[in-house]
Amino acid sequence: MDTIFLHGLKVDCVIGVWDWERRIKQRVEIDLDMAADIRRAAATERLEDTLNYKAIAKAVISHVENSEYQLVETLAESVARILTEEFQISWCRVKLNKGGAVRGARAVGVVIERKSTPEDSGP
Repeated sequence: MDTIFLHGLKVDCVIGVWDWERRIKQRVEIDLDMAADIRRAAATERLEDTLNYKAIAKAVISHVENSEYQLVETLAESVARILTEEFQISWCRVKLNKGGAVRGARAVGVVIERKSTPEDSGP
């Protein structure tokens, strides 16, 4: 399996359980690792033969900016769902860092790995 990655995607969104967090936007940083077979793209040099990480970034940024989840766990799940369902990625790892969540910690968040399910691929 080959992996295409998109790391350090910074997005401002409403995230958190406390009242003050619901009134402001906070920055989260997202790292995405996505399964891909890049052999065809390497041979043809055609964007259509690989994952278009610019399209993925735009979809993820738009979703996260417009979200208002309380938990980073829920936000990470929703990002993984976009990758597996909208972009038909068979496996992904989503790392979501809510840096300012704990005083003194440089990074706080979750890392999840998801596979697409057979029903995701249609009939």
